[in-house]
Amino acid sequence: MNTDLQRLQPYPFEKLRALLADVVPNPELAPISLSIGEPKHAAPAFVLDTLAANLAQAAVYPTSAGLPALRQGIAGWLNQRFGLPAGMLDAERHVLPVTGTREALFSFTQAVVQRDPQGLVVSPNPFYQIYEGAALLAGVQPHYLPCDARQGFIPDFDRVPADIWQRCQLLFICSPGNPTGAVIALEQLQKLIELADRYDFVIASDECYSEIYPPGQSAPPGLLQACAAMGRSDFARCVVFHSLSKRSNLPGLRSGFVAGDASLLGPYLTYRTYHGCAMPIPTQLASLAAWQDEQHVAANREMYQSKFDAVLSILGDVMDIQRPNAGFYLWPATPLDDETFTRRLLAEQNVAVVPGRYLSREVDGHNPGAGRVRMALVAPLADCIEAAHRIRTFIRSL
Repeated sequence: MNTDLQRLQPYPFEKLRALLADVVPNPELAPISLSIGEPKHAAPAFVLDTLAANLAQAAVYPTSAGLPALRQGIAGWLNQRFGLPAGMLDAERHVLPVTGTREALFSFTQAVVQRDPQGLVVSPNPFYQIYEGAALLAGVQPHYLPCDARQGFIPDFDRVPADIWQRCQLLFICSPGNPTGAVIALEQLQKLIELADRYDFVIASDECYSEIYPPGQSAPPGLLQACAAMGRSDFARCVVFHSLSKRSNLPGLRSGFVAGDASLLGPYLTYRTYHGCAMPIPTQLASLAAWQDEQHVAANREMYQSKFDAVLSILGDVMDIQRPNAGFYLWPATPLDDETFTRRLLAEQNVAVVPGRYLSREVDGHNPGAGRVRMALVAPLADCIEAAHRIRTFIRSL
């Protein structure tokens, strides 16, 4: 077996299961899970209808590049959402459908990174663990940039030493952040592009939570938008990843896309052709329907807003907790260490959360997730309200 597999850490939920293995949840209370970021709002009926209406297309081999209509639809969505100038984005060269961004983030790393014991994949900390695993299995080292409250949960890119940038092959950014909900400003994205030019690395921007933001507020900016603002019509060294999982409550559809620098996506398509990651045609047609509709996305935002309003009104005076800029997570500080808090909350109130340290790595004695928990507001509104009341009761009992 590939010996690099031995370098992989257990996934956060493996650690969570081990932590809670001997915990007996309060049997008098119904379980409520705020641990897994799996959307629970109803999938759009018209998307499911499109999927069902095209099941006969399962008899046809799909191509790795996807249907031209889907690529055009994705390009149209990108143009509208991020205000890209007409003609800048070529659907044939700059867009590639993928079977969920989880597999794409991983496989893109394998295609882009050159094996080098001194090479680096740089990512935020805390982070989506795929970034780390992809780096290790590509034969380079992960390097973590802390996301602390004093910097608004955004890495302090200005403090990264030049030698780190020189060794960097790939920079992962996640905006809005998982789990922090922090959004990287357009000006900062432009500075990162300038760094990528100076040190010759690729930026992979995970923007999967970009469509979940407070209604009435400005939508989070994206990396391609920053390219356009700089007049970079080739999107050099820049790729973005988007998904229907959160935007459209379709995590089981396994549908997303990667878009950006054609000089990267061309070889990546070759990699995918050998890897065998073609999206089934019924899924492609259902995806096209989803990308072409914004009404269900706006309704989704309203539902999350109602949850944040309710939960924060209950917990705001008993926890160090803030409304995120975007996304559907809360990232509060805990009055106990995060593992003890998680165990006791399940035992006493039957509410499941994730210790923040499981989503982060300790570097130089500091783990930016320690002392926090991630709460995913994906359960129905009534359950989120009930969970908040139980958490309040638990904290006041300490």
